[in-house]
Amino acid sequence: MRRVISLFIVTLVAVILFYISRFWYLALWPRSGLLGIEQLPPQGGLLARWLRQTDLAPFELLIWAVAGFLILTYLQKLFDRFKRDDPETGEPHD
Repeated sequence: MRRVISLFIVTLVAVILFYISRFWYLALWPRSGLLGIEQLPPQGGLLARWLRQTDLAPFELLIWAVAGFLILTYLQKLFDRFKRDDPETGEPHD
């Protein structure tokens, strides 16, 4: 059960990272935004929008890749911290 929850959380984080990137191509909600929030357009690309007209705009893809790597790394460290081990053998226990 713990593995299913972990996979769900990682999948959710990956979808969020994909939506923030410029690679989101799915228009799953109306143009008025997700739940009526205009800042969440259906075409994604939030990072490009946030960096628009700044000196960091040309580095949007690099920033997205580094941030995604760091977020997924720290998520793995968080899961490792909560992993239960068998006290007798030290083996992972699911």
